[in-house]
Amino acid sequence: MAKQQSDRTTLDLFADEKRPGRPKTNPLPRDLQLKINKRNQLKRDKEKGFRRVELKLDASTLDHLNQLAKAQQISRADLIQWLIKQHIDSCSAAGVQE
Repeated sequence: MAKQQSDRTTLDLFADEKRPGRPKTNPLPRDLQLKINKRNQLKRDKEKGFRRVELKLDASTLDHLNQLAKAQQISRADLIQWLIKQHIDSCSAAGVQE
């Protein structure tokens, strides 16, 4: 049986054939690219005065936050920051001690 170039149903015949794909635009391996990008992101955040906070929420609260953020067309992080600031401001106005 001869191998036809248009026949792609018998993949085992074409397993060693290199197919064209997306061109490589960065000479570094992907895991190193991710490390560099994350380092640059952390550097940008530090320059903007941001500090990292980790938060665990139950699924229903997270879903509700996602819906609110989508409705207001802002990121979830921006929404959480806004909510915390609102709460701090209301506590300060009510005279709650910090």
